[in-house]
Amino acid sequence: MDEVMNDFRAMPAESPRTMPVQDFSTEYRDDNAPASVQEEGVALWRVLAFSPAMVATLGMLWAMTGWFGKDGISLLEALLITLICFNFFWITFTVSTVILGMVSLTRHSPRPAHGPARPLKVALCMPVYNEVPWYVLGNARSMLEELRARGGSHRYAMFILSDTRDEEIARQEQAAVRAVQSQLSPGLELYYRRREQNTDRKVGNIAEWVSRWGGAYDAMLVLDADSLMTGRAILRLTDALSRDPAAGLIQSFPQLIGAQSVFARMQQFANGVYGAAFAEGMARWCGQEGNYWGHNAIIRTAAFAASAGLPHLRGMNGSDKLIMSHDFVEAGLLRRAGWAVRFLPRIKGSYEETPQTLIDHVQRDRRWCQGNLQHLGLLRSKGFMPISRFHMFHGAIGYLMSPIWFSLLVMWALIGPSEEASVLKYFSESNPTMPMWPEMTEGRHVLIIVLMYAMLLAPKLVGVAALPLTGARFTEFGGAGRFVLSFLSEVLLSILYAPILMVQQMIAVLRTAFGMQKGWSPQARAGGTYGFTTVLQCHLLETISGAALVTGMFFGVVSPWLLPIAVSLVLAVPLSMLSGMHLWQAGRWMGTREDFRAPPITQAARHYRAELKSMLDGAVPQARAAE
Repeated sequence: MDEVMNDFRAMPAESPRTMPVQDFSTEYRDDNAPASVQEEGVALWRVLAFSPAMVATLGMLWAMTGWFGKDGISLLEALLITLICFNFFWITFTVSTVILGMVSLTRHSPRPAHGPARPLKVALCMPVYNEVPWYVLGNARSMLEELRARGGSHRYAMFILSDTRDEEIARQEQAAVRAVQSQLSPGLELYYRRREQNTDRKVGNIAEWVSRWGGAYDAMLVLDADSLMTGRAILRLTDALSRDPAAGLIQSFPQLIGAQSVFARMQQFANGVYGAAFAEGMARWCGQEGNYWGHNAIIRTAAFAASAGLPHLRGMNGSDKLIMSHDFVEAGLLRRAGWAVRFLPRIKGSYEETPQTLIDHVQRDRRWCQGNLQHLGLLRSKGFMPISRFHMFHGAIGYLMSPIWFSLLVMWALIGPSEEASVLKYFSESNPTMPMWPEMTEGRHVLIIVLMYAMLLAPKLVGVAALPLTGARFTEFGGAGRFVLSFLSEVLLSILYAPILMVQQMIAVLRTAFGMQKGWSPQARAGGTYGFTTVLQCHLLETISGAALVTGMFFGVVSPWLLPIAVSLVLAVPLSMLSGMHLWQAGRWMGTREDFRAPPITQAARHYRAELKSMLDGAVPQARAAE
């Protein structure tokens, strides 16, 4: 479809770069990758991150074995202990990572390299698929203009890489590109390409750009359709890559902005307040074996082309399957080839948006679940570094933990408050063929529920304590009183939504396991409006599960300590409808620093979006009438 764009400057002259498909059955090293030296102290940071989690889990194992081992441990008791300890390890690992991040924030930022910065030619690549054109192009223009204002020795060009299938949206994209090109400051470059077929989705979109135009660029900064980055953040990423010849990819820490609904503001507040300490801790133990989240990262084009060409996977029915969550795998391939993959969370000014409703979040999460579980089949591939395998395994475990938690919930409910008051006794009274279920005393019920909530709350409390170490002040969040109100609101909402998200992630795992999750549809970035019937259909399992728990408590056969979980599940439908509501003025409730004092880049983006939307609203109908 490039020919329909021949009336304006669509793309520069092609500069091909070879991008071979990688073979997972053999090891590979890129001969052009310089020897990378692990940063000093990374091994110690890893010991400090993993050891507390392992020690705490062994402590939990010892305590649980003591509880249930009085008369020997049955198979069912062993299963219960295993599930609890497995979950406990990942919770404590998160806590230890956040604590390490807090410690790290008291120290100077680690610098991967101190070499001289040489000028780089960088492509800002923004893949789009049926997105809102004026929104995408408004963001693109604001980033280009800010880069021009900052100056510097690096040279940048923006590429809008369209996989749009909707012809009307495609016409608007082309009109928007024409409009922005006509208004850009002199010297700024904006290009547009729409593929004939969206082969291999985003993976194929980026791969085609690398193969056809990547030879002319030293690096590419991959953006998402809702990405927004300050000129300073882009320059700092570019300088970091320029100074470190061993780096193949450098990932920033994207912060959430643009949240208007209850659910989105909860997510945005958590990201803006607790995220910094976790990101800092993760960066410390990752070292040069970091991860990639698919956008807002700068990549050395030659390294990516030589090392990260993704093959198709062979499905159980013999068909080819695309690697869905490609970013984790691409990071692993770069590291396998000898390139460093770094995470620099102290580079601020990298932004993205989050789904506005619970259902939109669930729909996105199902796609991510499909991709992350696919990584389990890649863990035995040749050449991947241990930490790269851990990233892929950790991503899959994040989803597998939900069915494990649900299994624990079911077992807990069946066991009941005591041996005399239990769901199980109604199935078989003194039947020797029935399994011996674990005995749960009142004290054990209390201890488990308190410990579970304490461990989930701990990362939030540490994140708040670490916030001043990032340079933030509580006055930037509307004052101490408003911050405390926002914090308590986020904690309450996260407790209410956690059981619902657990059930929905379990559904996502089952849909993936049984092949029911098909395709990789685009995200509803603005959020959808859903009627009661749709919401009820989405949350029917939660509602039934919650009603069953409440009924069991009413008859005294389910532990009353499960009441907080039961309430959330029973209220899944109204909570889901609440998630998309705009209850308070933006910036007043669960607001972050970016809400109370909008960065210049977001103000510029809003201005350019509104200007472009106005132009398109007047121009596109006239263009269609003339065809």
